[in-house]
Amino acid sequence: MATTQWVLDPTHSELQFKVKHLMITTVTGSLHLISATLTSEGDDFENGKVTFEGETSSINTGNADRDNHLKSADFFDAENFPKITFESTSLTKDGDDYILNGNLTVKGVTKPVELNAEFGGIATDPWGNTKAGFTLSGKINRTDFGLTWNAALETGGVMVSEAVKIAGELQFVKQA
Repeated sequence: MATTQWVLDPTHSELQFKVKHLMITTVTGSLHLISATLTSEGDDFENGKVTFEGETSSINTGNADRDNHLKSADFFDAENFPKITFESTSLTKDGDDYILNGNLTVKGVTKPVELNAEFGGIATDPWGNTKAGFTLSGKINRTDFGLTWNAALETGGVMVSEAVKIAGELQFVKQA
């Protein structure tokens, strides 16, 4: 079967991260400038290959001061590390969904990660484009990637959790 190339539709996709703040609430942020490709054999994504790139300068949490802090050397160091990248090592069918394993690179540090990719299906839009949808989820430890800034709280605990939840809604367009 012929290899099929799929490209992320950024206007119908989003990638978010969620982190506990003060250990009592969750702050949500996103990367606005993202791109990805998915290579498969036809419309079967098993054993497909996924690549992803996100621009750290596009981090947005809805608060300019927090965004600037996240872009600083305390966290993502966007000036020296302008991209977050992912390259898959396997895409394995799990019922109707997939398990996506690969190497995530943040701030120059590459670590293996496992993500769940819930398959939403394939549909054709009104303009004749074939699209595939996935809901991505997973969790990483930010300190594994050199994002170690934190502050101790008087009441115990820390300001920012080490655990980061990843949540994505990804729509890919089949290339002719």
